[in-house]
Amino acid sequence: MLPQIQESELNTLKSKRLTEIMAPVGDWASLQAALQGGADSIYFGIEQLNMRARATNNFKLEELSEIADVCSKKGVRTYLTLNTVLYDHDLPLMKRIINEVKRCGITAIIAADQAAISYASRQGVEVHISTQANISNIEMVEFYSHFADVMVLARELSLGLVKKIVDGIRERNITGPSGELVQIEIFAHGALCMAVSGKCYLSLHTYNSSANRGACKQNCRHAYKVINDEGQELVIDNEYIMSPKDLCTIDFLDQVLNTGVRVLKLEGRGRSPEYVKTVTQCYAEAALAVEQGTFNKEKVAGWKAHLEKVYNRGFWDGYYLGRKLGEWSQVHGSAATKEKVFTGKVLHYYPKAKVAHLRIKARGLSFKDQILIIGEKTGVAEPEIKSLWVDETSVQKVEKGSDCTIRIDQEVQEGDKVYVWEDRNP
Repeated sequence: MLPQIQESELNTLKSKRLTEIMAPVGDWASLQAALQGGADSIYFGIEQLNMRARATNNFKLEELSEIADVCSKKGVRTYLTLNTVLYDHDLPLMKRIINEVKRCGITAIIAADQAAISYASRQGVEVHISTQANISNIEMVEFYSHFADVMVLARELSLGLVKKIVDGIRERNITGPSGELVQIEIFAHGALCMAVSGKCYLSLHTYNSSANRGACKQNCRHAYKVINDEGQELVIDNEYIMSPKDLCTIDFLDQVLNTGVRVLKLEGRGRSPEYVKTVTQCYAEAALAVEQGTFNKEKVAGWKAHLEKVYNRGFWDGYYLGRKLGEWSQVHGSAATKEKVFTGKVLHYYPKAKVAHLRIKARGLSFKDQILIIGEKTGVAEPEIKSLWVDETSVQKVEKGSDCTIRIDQEVQEGDKVYVWEDRNP
């Protein structure tokens, strides 16, 4: 994993960086992981009316106050996604959510439906325009500037088109409700959809489960064969003909930021805490390196190696460099080079001694193993095991069913899960 950054150093790095790094969050462990990775902002959903309503964990409405409180203490902005298609029967819930956003002090909502945009605007709640609005030209930016200061562009644009929009904002002096120039945000990393801005009916057609209502079943990620009505198969290079590789811009982040984009959004609200921490930290470091003129191939290779360790379907550069067609995944599921294997739980942590008491439940643990400890308040801890102790005796290995102690500087919590972080078989 990446080197652990102390909180004081993290704050210093964030204060130097101009680019906003927006991290995906699906639960409390991921939220803590985003903070540890150096996120400037997080985005998340609650229960319904967001594009991951069924695909991942979501927070509950009553947790908004705590989310706002935890993040504001770290100087991190909070954005709630409210970006599905809305029907008339959704409007009372949409209004209740926006009212709670305002009451709890969440920074902004991310929306695409004009009903949510208009209501939030009337309530004085900051609005960011979702990629579901498919903003692809300067006229759309000017239209939405009546409601929003930040807009996510369509993921299918080239960097040339992105720069033209950013330049157009300055030339036309397009300002949002705050009176400041509109800021442009783009996706920098994570899953891409075969359909433009996710507007897909495949899941609805197959499972009666609408992607545009946050309930995508992702049947596009499976392998398919093309066979005509006479049973003849069209031989194609790859059976995963509708599953794009994941977007990765770390190789050309200098070109991305040269367009004038202000906010980098990282996809992955359904992914693990170690994914959130790794991706957030890599892009936070890379953005600062671009701004400070220290961005180079050696650093890119290092970040790329870390990104390959966590969930991915293989990487490509998306449409930013001018490609007309997608590049497809070669596998179902993750192509990550590492995987975490559940090993046990934390029974207790002794803060003065900085010692964690573990119960090894699922497999043995060696002092040579690389481990992750993950929990709601802990986020992701990555202690190096320098020694293992059983009943005050130093040992090389602990067998399944035994208790042991290790020294760890980062505080962990009772009930946190312990994983061995090992190489993944291809």
